Amino acid sequence: MFSPVETTDLVQQIARQISDAIVSGRFKPAERLNELRLSQEFGTSRAPVREAARLLESQGLVVSSPRRGFFVRTLSAKDLDDIYELRIGLELHAADLAIQKIGDAELTALEAQIQNLYDLAEAGSIEERISADSSFHRMLCSFSGNDRLLKAFDDLATDMRAGIALIGTIYDDPYRMAETHVPILEALKKKDRQGLREALHFHIAAARDQIVPLFESLNKTP
Repeated sequence: MFSPVETTDLVQQIARQISDAIVSGRFKPAERLNELRLSQEFGTSRAPVREAARLLESQGLVVSSPRRGFFVRTLSAKDLDDIYELRIGLELHAADLAIQKIGDAELTALEAQIQNLYDLAEAGSIEERISADSSFHRMLCSFSGNDRLLKAFDDLATDMRAGIALIGTIYDDPYRMAETHVPILEALKKKDRQGLREALHFHIAAARDQIVPLFESLNKTP
């Protein structure tokens, strides 16, 4: 399941691999992180695995229980709704900053990412489509020039991707998913602030309105 890690940045490497496993759905909600088994797979002692788990706890991906260890965090439908509400405010602010400084190179990068979304709509996996969608929005946040804002987006994106992985299906037709990014790019090209805010809000809110009910119905399933 996991690959051996090098000694440099050992804890970070372990945390990254466990995080990827949670986001992709290989670790399920409430599943216990078996330190002994993980240390054997990573080829390390249990200490760096425990430190990695503590790091993931600080990021909100796992929770600890006294004398029982670390468990994958369980998200609720309300958690996801709150995340999307915060994401809308965060990305609208990022867009306001980005539109003032974005240039041809950044626009070309965003355009290439939309093409990637179209390509994945035909041949990509669910995980690849989710990752590509997240990458587009991360790029937009990075173009804001605000490093703290970008870090906040990364924290939210991890939770969102974990939630979508639990549903096991994409929240929209993959072609439609790619298509709804186009108005965002066009508004950026025109320096149309209001159009950008409307396109971005519609895109994120539409995802929220589909994902949250799906997640809620999943949790109600016996």
